[in-house]
Amino acid sequence: MTKLAQTVGLTELQTEIVATVRQFVEKEVIPNAPELERTDSYPQAIVDQMREMGLFGLMIPAEYGGLGESLLTYALCVEELARGWMSISGVLNTHFIVAYMVRQHGTDAQKQRLLPRMATGEVRGAFSMSEPELGSDVAAIRTRAERNSDGTYTINGQKMWLTNGGSSTLVATLVRTDEGADTPHRNLTAFLIEKPVGFGEVAPGLVIPGKIDKLGYKGIDTTEFIFDGYVASADDILGGVPGQGFYQMMDGIEVGRVNVSARACGVALRAFELGVRYAQQRHTFGKPIAEHQAIAFQIAEMATKVEAAHLMMVNAARLKDSGERNDVAAGMAKYMASEFCSEVTQQSFRIHGGYGYSKEYEIERLMRDAPFLLIGEGTSEIQKQIISKRLLAEYRV
Repeated sequence: MTKLAQTVGLTELQTEIVATVRQFVEKEVIPNAPELERTDSYPQAIVDQMREMGLFGLMIPAEYGGLGESLLTYALCVEELARGWMSISGVLNTHFIVAYMVRQHGTDAQKQRLLPRMATGEVRGAFSMSEPELGSDVAAIRTRAERNSDGTYTINGQKMWLTNGGSSTLVATLVRTDEGADTPHRNLTAFLIEKPVGFGEVAPGLVIPGKIDKLGYKGIDTTEFIFDGYVASADDILGGVPGQGFYQMMDGIEVGRVNVSARACGVALRAFELGVRYAQQRHTFGKPIAEHQAIAFQIAEMATKVEAAHLMMVNAARLKDSGERNDVAAGMAKYMASEFCSEVTQQSFRIHGGYGYSKEYEIERLMRDAPFLLIGEGTSEIQKQIISKRLLAEYRV
């Protein structure tokens, strides 16, 4: 285990699981990530090993074939995976959110049908809310599902920024339905759409054009979803009741924010490790640059940010596990961890000097991956909005 980002009070099983993931990252992920990232190749061999380790079923109850572990255990595993390569943690992220939503909100039939196959990784989940003209403004969703006379729904519209869109086989997607509610949020419904892996017209009326080329976050596919007369059954509605999709999705996003916090912690920790190591190897003016006060102070700042982000992430996960409301804690953790991750990565980059700009050094990849965490699962501005709204309610004069 690293000297930073330690977590007190773990059970023996939790410690063993996290240690196993860390060993896997050291042996299989870190050595292979540079080439996979360079070629933007899907890490199938690594994903297969993650399936064998049971990581896809980490939080799925044992009755459905999963490990039944806590959000904290999951988050600590994600932190380790992101430390090796953020894209690997992204393979799990949307799957984990969809599995959580099915577990919390699905009908008994949906749980029986999906969770055992999700636990093994046979079914892998993706999560879809954003559209080309909206991200944070969920109530403005335009993709629409019209109810047909036979009880089915015809879906038309376009969704955007689906992580694992092509490699997943189950997509939880939020669309507009006509429920006659007086608020936009109550006219939104979550559909569970099963599909094959691939691109093009993967099902009648459903097209995935191809991978979106990105600055970073390589190896994992990010896609669009185009619905053109796609027909879904009423059984595909999460929980079986239309109009509940917004609240179901927000519950998923809440645990997703803990997930993104954990990923930011992992990337920041790796950036710190690279920076502190390089600072002791690089010499200027007759001594390691770590012995120059300017660099030593940078190291102190980086370590403090890594530690603070980790503690906030752990607190948010433990609150959720305890059954307490954690929207503020999750928002704070996501906001602070992603911002600190960006800052620590830049500090490590500066310590590397010119070599940090070279693709031969790992910090270059982290510099391209870190900005995504400022956006995913809600921007820093959205987190501030959530935090301030709750605080003003709690401290109302």
